[in-house]
Amino acid sequence: MQFEANPQNRRSFLQMCGATVGAGFLGDKKRLMAAPAVGKDSIRSSRLVRFGPSDLYVTRYCQGTAFRSKEVSRSDNPRARAILHECVDVGINFFDTAEAYGWGGSEEVLGRVVAEAKVRDDVVLCTKAAPSFPPKNDPNFNAFKFGEDKITFSRKILFRKLEGSLKRLRTDYVDLYLLHAPDEVTPLEEIVDVMDALVRSGKARYWGVSNHSADQVAKLHEICGAGSGTDRASIVGTEDYYPITIGERFDPELFRTIREAGLGLMAFSPQEAGTLAPGREKEAGKTRMPVVRALDTVAREIGATRPQVCIAWSLANPAVTSVLGGAESPEHVVENFAGVRTQLPTEALAFLNEASAKYTERRLLRIKDEEQKNG
Repeated sequence: MQFEANPQNRRSFLQMCGATVGAGFLGDKKRLMAAPAVGKDSIRSSRLVRFGPSDLYVTRYCQGTAFRSKEVSRSDNPRARAILHECVDVGINFFDTAEAYGWGGSEEVLGRVVAEAKVRDDVVLCTKAAPSFPPKNDPNFNAFKFGEDKITFSRKILFRKLEGSLKRLRTDYVDLYLLHAPDEVTPLEEIVDVMDALVRSGKARYWGVSNHSADQVAKLHEICGAGSGTDRASIVGTEDYYPITIGERFDPELFRTIREAGLGLMAFSPQEAGTLAPGREKEAGKTRMPVVRALDTVAREIGATRPQVCIAWSLANPAVTSVLGGAESPEHVVENFAGVRTQLPTEALAFLNEASAKYTERRLLRIKDEEQKNG
């Protein structure tokens, strides 16, 4: 396999994370198949992996419900139902939603499909509590944003929020309950106590966080382990942004914390909220085109598609448990799920890492230039 890159100049994100390339499965630990097969029969056999220290075993692809297109809204609608039913049909068992996705709409459609398919005991449902109440008079619930009225993650508020999510999801418990973002007020010690109470109530099996810093995740894990006999429910994982165009948000400390603490990680937006998807090159813009070309080069060489290579790149980081994607058609579901079976040869991974690192360098230079111009 030939790639247009100078091996001496390659920079690996995985090396920056202090990690080695590799992805293991349970059981016989066979490596991912090199060539992705997109047929339903072939992807049903995808293995399950354990999410952090929990007893949740999940597919390495998690379907999200933060639908963004005009054709698929964050509500109970036929297109969203068709996508989620296809996920169940092909064997995806991991689903992510949040109260803030359509402010209840995404939870409602997911709850309806799980009930219709009668698979509640076979799927892992994750939802998230927002650090705010819904926006006031917002005409576009399909555009994600928190409300103007901020809240603190008190026991009373989180129990009320979770009760609302359970009602919309048509279930009496969720498998994984996350704090969507920090409220920046509540002490982490109190957060641990409240989340422990939620788990003990039986309304959430496990808890975690999303969009939290490496330091916050590490401190939460430390607090959980410092109970000295209190036996509090421990944080089991986090959800964070990790596409190949990670840019300045790249934080090797977060991945190091996850690995050292043995936590699970849902890596969301492998295609950067669809910006890297085929047919959206104009949206990707000039700055991303070198990365897009690198993705397409690898895809041609290994007989995959660009979305599958994006997913495989995220999964190549050993800290990543499952990639959280946003397929917006039944066909995309099959294509994306096949991405978990796509193995990137060493040369291909190094080639992509170099393209990713160069993109980050350019991003940081632009940010520095803008800061200097603005004084």
